[in-house]
Amino acid sequence: MAEKEATVYLIDVSRSMSKKHSGRSQTDLDWALQYVWDKITNAVFTGRKTLMIGVIGLGTDGTNNDMASQDDSYKHISVLQPISQILMPELRTLPKLLKPSKTDDRDVLSGIIIAVDMMMKHCKHLKYKKRIVVITNATGHIDADDVESTAEQFKNHDIELVLLGIDFDDPEYGTKEEDKSATKAENERTLQKLVDLSGGMFGTMQEAIDQLSRPDIKPIRATPTYRGQLRLGDPEHYDTALSIDVERYFKVQTRRPPTASSFAVRENVADDDQGLQSVHSIYKYAAKLENGETKELSREELAKGYEYGRTAVAIMESEQNITKLETSMGYDILGFIPMEHVERYMLLDNSNVIVAQRGNDKAALALSSLVHALFELGSVAVGRLVKKDMQDPILTLLSPLVDADLECLVENVLPFAEDVRSYRFPPLDKVLTVSGKELTEHRNLPNQKLMMSMSDFVDNMTLMNEDEEMMAMEDTFSPVLHRVEGAIKFRAIHGSDKFPEEPEMFKTYRQQPEELQERSKKALSKLIEAADVKKVQQRAKGRRRYRDAEKPISGLDVSELLRKEKRDHISPDNAIPEFTQMIETADDEGYIATIVQQMATILTDWIRTSYGERNYGKVAEGLGTVRQWMQELEMPDLYNNMIQDLKEKILSKQLGGDRALMWFQVRKNKLGLISTDDCSSSQITVEAARSFLDPKSGT
Repeated sequence: MAEKEATVYLIDVSRSMSKKHSGRSQTDLDWALQYVWDKITNAVFTGRKTLMIGVIGLGTDGTNNDMASQDDSYKHISVLQPISQILMPELRTLPKLLKPSKTDDRDVLSGIIIAVDMMMKHCKHLKYKKRIVVITNATGHIDADDVESTAEQFKNHDIELVLLGIDFDDPEYGTKEEDKSATKAENERTLQKLVDLSGGMFGTMQEAIDQLSRPDIKPIRATPTYRGQLRLGDPEHYDTALSIDVERYFKVQTRRPPTASSFAVRENVADDDQGLQSVHSIYKYAAKLENGETKELSREELAKGYEYGRTAVAIMESEQNITKLETSMGYDILGFIPMEHVERYMLLDNSNVIVAQRGNDKAALALSSLVHALFELGSVAVGRLVKKDMQDPILTLLSPLVDADLECLVENVLPFAEDVRSYRFPPLDKVLTVSGKELTEHRNLPNQKLMMSMSDFVDNMTLMNEDEEMMAMEDTFSPVLHRVEGAIKFRAIHGSDKFPEEPEMFKTYRQQPEELQERSKKALSKLIEAADVKKVQQRAKGRRRYRDAEKPISGLDVSELLRKEKRDHISPDNAIPEFTQMIETADDEGYIATIVQQMATILTDWIRTSYGERNYGKVAEGLGTVRQWMQELEMPDLYNNMIQDLKEKILSKQLGGDRALMWFQVRKNKLGLISTDDCSSSQITVEAARSFLDPKSGT
């Protein structure tokens, strides 16, 4: 169970907090509330019932506290939110209460005393992590007579005091307020004394605001994902088998941003209401009978089945044990391999740690011996883990980790043979000729100058700046995760206000640091020169047959050499490339119409002679090529006539039987009519093109 926490925020809302200082565009109160909202919304985000928050207003117009009748110094102090779990209704109400008042009459020390009293009445003598956060500009009167006794209350009740002052001096952080009044300077010293005596934290609000751009790492409570034995051998049958009581915990786990859910929008809602309500799903099952009627079924009438080709194979519930492995919980070591035989791609999954069972010295000693043995031999273990009975087993790689304060096994889940995708690529350091000869010098291989230029560029791109690392692991956060969470928290408080700009820290992940760019600029110029990088000409738009052919950068037009003789026929064996070559050399519309007609004949023959769906992918590629060219050449009628004729033949079963699946490929790849949206010279409307894809519609 999570530890109970209680935090009370004492916030100065006096009239002086409505002013702007130090060149800020916000009032002191609005500026300070950024910190408060961040901390409160973080608490709401967790949804923990054991994380409670209270809010007290200091310098309010009215008075609302249990000690107001005892002394006048407790006036203008109001409890705005009793200590409790903060939910959305309270979160929406607080911004309306935390507004500047019309008085400067308040005593910060009296407010702290009320916060302590409020804390003790709620927590009593129960085990709580107690904290009081005070936010003030310290411009009012402070009665310093009770500083020592108040500090004793913090120590006696184990309450942490955090005091954040607006424009307080902090030489270590580099903040100092010019022309500070004597009253405020004296109050700062008084509050500093209180914090020192109570063992709390004293700081300037500027530092707290600056730290908001750095996300808080969510503390994770260690929860074991496996508790059991790590076995080497079978201890039930062999006395020499090894059995260690261990526990398994997450080490590295991907944290993903929150996902949106579907809600219904309510009408006529109040201003402070979210306007959303939950949606409940209702599932209905129906089956089409042989006579064409539809029958509704209950969930109990359904049976599980597996797809086998285009049919379903039913496996009854009584036979489900066939599809499941009968396994029992346990962690078995299958064997050992040298560490150098472990491929890097095997360790890409989330990782876990295997440690000895808590409080079990015998298990700790045994696991330590195993870890040190693996470490000294440079080996790793391959394990088989079954978390619970009847669960699927997973293969793992157990690597030794020996630190000053930790000895454990780091676990990575290994892929099965079916999970690995192997691809073959040509080598990067040599060229293999047809005869099998290896060439180390070739126009496609980098020369020595290029290699040196690239090496210098990489050296200049180092993230190490003297002894400081620019992107250290502890400073590398997920921009997407924290941006989404920040947007949710902002919208929860500020309603429909405009989202603020993202923190500067996250902008660094979109672009290189200016210092790094400047340092590598010279090396980059040399690399561009060595690689002979040239800008590719932008492809001109419009009717290709009316523009000049693009001249290759190299000056050698290979296509022109291959097009010395004008072709008249397209070969069915190489139809798509030849169609493209003939289109590129076409110089009149009649010639284009001829080769489109040839292509239509070839595609029709491919469908007619296709064994099942074998040629459908090739036909779809051919249709896509013709469609793209006719759209670019602004001759949509040629393609539209072609696809209309093809649809008629397919649906009338003139191409060797039922070819309805071919038309499904046309719909799937969006190879229908060229509409006015695709080409301005088309006479087909968007609605007509959309309805054309329906096999039930006419051509």
